[in-house]
Amino acid sequence: MKQLVIFDLDGTLLNTIEDLGHAANYALQKHGMPTHTLASYPFFVGNGVRRLITRVLPEDKRDADTVDLILRDFKEYYDAHNTLYTKPYSGIPELLMDLRDMGVKMAVASNKYQSATEQIINHYFGDIEWVAVAGQREGVNVKPDPTVVFYILSQAHVPKADALYVGDSGVDMETARRACIDSVGVTWGFRPEKELVENYAGRIVHRPLDILDVVHDGIYATKK
Repeated sequence: MKQLVIFDLDGTLLNTIEDLGHAANYALQKHGMPTHTLASYPFFVGNGVRRLITRVLPEDKRDADTVDLILRDFKEYYDAHNTLYTKPYSGIPELLMDLRDMGVKMAVASNKYQSATEQIINHYFGDIEWVAVAGQREGVNVKPDPTVVFYILSQAHVPKADALYVGDSGVDMETARRACIDSVGVTWGFRPEKELVENYAGRIVHRPLDILDVVHDGIYATKK
């Protein structure tokens, strides 16, 4: 049985896309830039907020100074409004409780900046004893760089073979692959199932509670 499950945050544990989209559109509109539909934001996110802001800006406005300006206003708005529309995906609270009852350690590995990651996790899942809540930190490369996974493994004192990484995107699957740990791709998040397949997800699940089977039986024992 797996001893540790590492979860991506946005698109895996929580549907955060509306709050992210509203914050980005607020910052863009404040500076007279064109905004985007909320439906377009799932394909802007996934590589950290700086990359998000770069992607939503017009191509001729992506210089470092403009990105810094929009990012500052994005963070100011997002820090104050990041729980307005965000909510756990159906079945996630039950999954976390079941894993806790099984004695499985849990951690978060996110490309969201650290302070917001901690704020959101404490708000929605403050009753879970996480071995680590790791967001994007200064001087640490974002996923798919596996540094965040190695950090979590060191905090959990769990070998790679006993860990499982769960995420909704190709970035997540690549992160797990680079860290040499088993992965599960989830289909309820921001990216299509095709992306998970193309990035070599060890398993693909369609319901949160299906993850319990993988944790209990192993990555390939129930592979379909």
